[in-house]
Amino acid sequence: MESFGNRLRAATEAQGPLCVGIDPHPALLERWGLDDDLAGLERFSFTVVEALADRVPVLKPQSAFFERFGSRGVAVLESTIRQSREAGALVLLDVKRGDIGSTMAAYAAAYLDPDSSLSVDAITVSPYLGVGSLRPAFDLAAAHGAGVFVLALTSNPEGPELQHAVTAAGRTVAQTVIDEISQLNAGAEGLGSFGLVVGATIGETGHDLSKINGPLLAPGLGAQGGDPAGLRAIFGESLRNVLPSYSREVLAAGPDVTSLRAAAERAAAACRAVIG
Repeated sequence: MESFGNRLRAATEAQGPLCVGIDPHPALLERWGLDDDLAGLERFSFTVVEALADRVPVLKPQSAFFERFGSRGVAVLESTIRQSREAGALVLLDVKRGDIGSTMAAYAAAYLDPDSSLSVDAITVSPYLGVGSLRPAFDLAAAHGAGVFVLALTSNPEGPELQHAVTAAGRTVAQTVIDEISQLNAGAEGLGSFGLVVGATIGETGHDLSKINGPLLAPGLGAQGGDPAGLRAIFGESLRNVLPSYSREVLAAGPDVTSLRAAAERAAAACRAVIG
């Protein structure tokens, strides 16, 4: 199978640089006139897929909003993943898993093994048990042409306390993560498949992203305060690798399919004007 990085590059060049979250949290369900129950979850998710899966390169379901409904919610997530991929979208599952040994291997198998009913094109992971603890996910992703996005510089206010802390080697924790993921992409033909999550609202932090040669997921655009024009200051010469991510700004346009598509098109145009 072609690598995730190259499939992502081809998809964003064809459809524009855009990732849209599928975040069925209670406030959005209410805004759509849906009940906060399994039926509302299903209607919301399948409407987003119908509207966008063949029009945007990447859809990003937030696993937690499905898991809160138990096994039946996970079944809806499985259907959402399957329908999205069948319609042509790459699916990036936002799960932020991170563990050690056989537990991390089990998480990797759940999401990156093609035989799993939850198999996706890429996942998000947390490196704060050490980047090396994520090796099972990296290995399985490489074996099956999938991708992994590692948290690096997040936009939540608590993030800098840990991410900007300086290690004994003189680098910040975040820069250590950035550098280790950059090494995984060394020698990749085209765009590497191992990426970073870097918030769209963090501004200039002094971190060096120039050697990553992998995708850079930038959540937080639109309703969360991020603006595409601000991406230049954060990503510099790595701007071409950025995958901007919108959620509420697009999702709030539902449940009308035409309105959802128009909102996604506006977001894609704004990002294309900056990234190209």
